[in-house]
Amino acid sequence: MKHLIIGGVAGGATAAARIRRIDEQAEIVLLEKGPHISYANCGLPYYIGGVIAQREKLFVQTPEAFGRQFNVDVRICSEAITIHPDSKTVTVRKANGSCYEESYDRLLLSPGATPIHPPLKGIDLEGIFTLRNVEDTDRIKSYLQEHEVKSAVVVGGGFIGLEMAENLQEAGAMVSIVEMANQVMAPVDFSIASYVHRHLTDKGVALYLEKGVDHFEQIDNRIRVCLANGENIDADLVLLSIGVRPSTNLASEAGIRVGRGIQVDEYLETSIPDIFAVGDAIEFPHPITEENWLNYLAGPANRQARIVADNMVRGKVEKYEGSIGTAIAKVFDLTVATTGLPAKRLKQAGIAYASSTTISAAHAGYYPGSFRLTTKLTFDPKTGRLFGAQCVGHDGVDKRIDQIALVIKNGGTVEDLMRVEQAYAPPFSSAKDPIAIAGYVAHNIISGAMPVIYWREIDRLELNKTFLLDVRTPGEYRLGTIQGAVNIPLDELRERINELPKDKEIVVFCAVGLRGYLALQILQGHGFEKVRNLSGGYQIYSLATAPIYIASTPKKQLEINTTKPCISTLKIDACGLQCPGPIMKLKNAMDQAQVGERIEIVATDAGFSRDAEAWCQTTGNNFITSTIQKGYHTVVIEKNAPVECTSHTASNSKDKTLIMFSDDLDKALATFVLANGAAATGHKVSIFFTFWGLNVLKREKKPKVKKDFFGKMFSWMLPKSSRSLHLSQMSMLGIGDRLIRHIMRKKNINSLEELRDQALANGVEFIACQMSMDMMGIDKEEFIDGVSIGGVATYMQRAEDANVNLFI
Repeated sequence: MKHLIIGGVAGGATAAARIRRIDEQAEIVLLEKGPHISYANCGLPYYIGGVIAQREKLFVQTPEAFGRQFNVDVRICSEAITIHPDSKTVTVRKANGSCYEESYDRLLLSPGATPIHPPLKGIDLEGIFTLRNVEDTDRIKSYLQEHEVKSAVVVGGGFIGLEMAENLQEAGAMVSIVEMANQVMAPVDFSIASYVHRHLTDKGVALYLEKGVDHFEQIDNRIRVCLANGENIDADLVLLSIGVRPSTNLASEAGIRVGRGIQVDEYLETSIPDIFAVGDAIEFPHPITEENWLNYLAGPANRQARIVADNMVRGKVEKYEGSIGTAIAKVFDLTVATTGLPAKRLKQAGIAYASSTTISAAHAGYYPGSFRLTTKLTFDPKTGRLFGAQCVGHDGVDKRIDQIALVIKNGGTVEDLMRVEQAYAPPFSSAKDPIAIAGYVAHNIISGAMPVIYWREIDRLELNKTFLLDVRTPGEYRLGTIQGAVNIPLDELRERINELPKDKEIVVFCAVGLRGYLALQILQGHGFEKVRNLSGGYQIYSLATAPIYIASTPKKQLEINTTKPCISTLKIDACGLQCPGPIMKLKNAMDQAQVGERIEIVATDAGFSRDAEAWCQTTGNNFITSTIQKGYHTVVIEKNAPVECTSHTASNSKDKTLIMFSDDLDKALATFVLANGAAATGHKVSIFFTFWGLNVLKREKKPKVKKDFFGKMFSWMLPKSSRSLHLSQMSMLGIGDRLIRHIMRKKNINSLEELRDQALANGVEFIACQMSMDMMGIDKEEFIDGVSIGGVATYMQRAEDANVNLFI
């Protein structure tokens, strides 16, 4: 039996070796268009970056060694140009251009895929590369050695593009990534990709999302990447990582059935008998959707090669089960992995699904080097069948994704995931492994024990029908929350249960979801029926909704007084702690420090650096440096002397804050007109109602509330509701008030109450001053729906983030 194999990388070489192991007498001919076979394709970026120092280590086998070991006729630089199925021959072109015919009994196609090379103007300029094989690698490596590459642009945010971004930076270049989609890493959902966005920008990579390349230009020995929106990025090197397409021309011209890829049956045989195909070039039904799909992964290619070898030698004896697409990538210090189908793919396929997002410690928190691991599951909301999973973190990602992939491939459910038995010791896991926790949470969603809401739904909520409850600590709340949320810490919830409305849906959230679940249980136990917990907590919401800033844009620098010598540096270990743990350790240390003394604090919480910078901006301390190394965030902060607060504007912010001090009708109208105008242009707007401004918020039909003597006195003297407000000028014992409302109706101008409702609907945050309420004896129940309660600190936090602050 003579076996002819076209393609000598991954699938082709593996099949040849397997054929020899099961048939010593077979004749095997391996044709490879290039000069190399069986090389480490996935290791190419790391050779460019210098992580793999020796080029020879990229080669699993040389053609000569492979041929001798397996008795295979290996012919490199030999391109198959035509297949003749009727005569069972293939026309082969040699390196010198001459051609010959090669016969076969069984033929295997493993041609792989080729990089997409769009017909853009200037795409063939020197310094623009693709990366698919060793030859591409050698060209890039040589260019880096011969040219001073200070900046590079990677076009495309897929796995290879991100790995190249890291390795080009390792090679000394400032890197920008241009991606047409709204996220990098298309196989994962946006919320998981948000972790990668943050990490890339933390590492100094400039992200240009939802932007495509229009053309390239040569400018002063550099390459100008001209984007479709008019922006330009100048670079010394450009890497195209737009994607690949299956190499199907040879098969198609031979009459083999081809769709997006070469179509094969369950035995990996094509539409023409005795011709088989494997690897990147084939399409095969997905085990979950049962629709053909393309899968560019080395693991499945090698699995296919083993199966096809058996079928070529022994007849059709083994079926291929299909691949669910299990993949993993290293992005600087972060590891991202996926298996099965993400939520967006399920939605596209019209498959009903639910999802859960959990954030757990990769190993015991008390053991050094504990990092958080985020796991997202997708599953059938009725049967619990697992559809997919995604993991992101600094440690333990590969272990978990492989375990979940096995459950999915075997048609397992959430309950099967709960029954997976993991080895436990503090350096490796927790007694409740992240996989177990993910399974438990998913099971609670299916059973109805934990109704959930997802981050995308939050901004679509109607604030007049929903109460957002933040059950984190006050310290966490001050660092940031969802607009309109009221902070009642979990430990105070039972005592303050009467502050919650029973006529609204309550959306509960905490940092990652656990305290939110506990709060949900408490509320349900007290008769609250409409309660949902935010899946993944505030961490997922804040990451997914955070704007992407171009890293190359200069950041606002804090003014640091360098005239005073630094007294000393105190080192603090906050590793293993989750927010707000590191910030609380920082605060406690800073409280004990002297002016000029510096605190160096190390944490494994990925959001710590940004939290620390925000904390410094609100406390007046000096943020000195922030570094990230292997997932450890080291921040140095210098204690500053307390300074008198002065007004300022944050020039880079578009937030607006207004203080409503007056209850004059005309001033209230102006306030809401301004607020609605700002909100309509996409700005975040907060109105802080204090003293007489509280009257603007009073509802017409107020419930009876218990008041002391002074509270009753104020209620007698103050306006009963917004309908009772007077003009600041020309009120004329109320005649002018009624006249202005009549004119507004006649001219189709919205009333004060309509403008107020519009502001809430537009997402304007209403904050009532707690101190003013206490002093004037006003209860929260007297206000319209959608009002949150806060103090000076709440207003100041909003004001510091705004570029406009108005006092009305």
